[in-house]
Amino acid sequence: MKHLLRQLLCLLALAIPLTSVNAQATEQAPEFSGITHWINSPPLRMAQLRGKVVLIDFWAYSCINCIRTFAHVNHLYDTYKNQGLVIVGVHTPEFEFEKDQANVTEAVKRFGIRYPVAMDDDMATWNAWNNQYWPAEYLIDQQGNVVAQHFGEGNYLGMENMIRGSLKLPALSSEPPLGPATDFSQIGSPEMYFGSDRQQYLASPQSGRNGTREFTAPESLELNQFALVGRWKISDQNAELVGDSGEIRLHFKAGKLNIVASAAQPVPLQISVDGKLQPPVTVQASRLYTLFDSSDSSDHVVSIRVAQPGLAMFTFTFG
Repeated sequence: MKHLLRQLLCLLALAIPLTSVNAQATEQAPEFSGITHWINSPPLRMAQLRGKVVLIDFWAYSCINCIRTFAHVNHLYDTYKNQGLVIVGVHTPEFEFEKDQANVTEAVKRFGIRYPVAMDDDMATWNAWNNQYWPAEYLIDQQGNVVAQHFGEGNYLGMENMIRGSLKLPALSSEPPLGPATDFSQIGSPEMYFGSDRQQYLASPQSGRNGTREFTAPESLELNQFALVGRWKISDQNAELVGDSGEIRLHFKAGKLNIVASAAQPVPLQISVDGKLQPPVTVQASRLYTLFDSSDSSDHVVSIRVAQPGLAMFTFTFG
């Protein structure tokens, strides 16, 4: 239930605007707690950052909403790192594989993140901030007070101008060109989880509870339903193919389809969308993979054929 609540809050976060913290309700930024590793930096403390403007960015490396904010956060770091801004990315995992230091270090390199990253594997800093969102930004002034917060994607100009105001710089009138914004009105499918903890959209007639069983698919799928075919093992966080081969079918509404998946050995996927073959994708590293990337945000039906065991599926994400 706790994870389901976080999932719903992440979806709601997409519509939450930048908030300036009322001066009468100003609070001191909590200290970093329970950090297991630091990347790109020696260990930091909030107390030693007094006199700097600090942006805390909560993220997880397989989160599509977080990935789409990296151009914004990297822009802030590159622009203001020599003008008094410190950015700390607090990596708080959603899945067990996101606690692996090698996985996070590789993701930091892949996404071009050069600012300090704190691995918050046990969610101690997340809980100290009472945070409930991926991604989430908190802005702290030179006295250590939280002065603004933003949850989800977007409102990049608003946060940049809050930073500029804290640094005594004039406001900007327009955002720098950092790539196209996500049009959430064109996404008609929610994030879908394979693990029993948050599984809501499985249409196979077999139980989605933990255990190993042979799955089949119904003759057709309603919008925002998926089905497993073949022998799969369901656990709290994922569904793993344990049979010799299998298939996943999905009916969704979006122009882009991603999965979060992993495999101990490379597992090739054969993907068809509306009966048309797509470029093949091979899963191995535990991360997000894009299966379909188009400007067509109408309804689609995808078939993912898996020719060997070992594929672990965590989520479908869209847009």
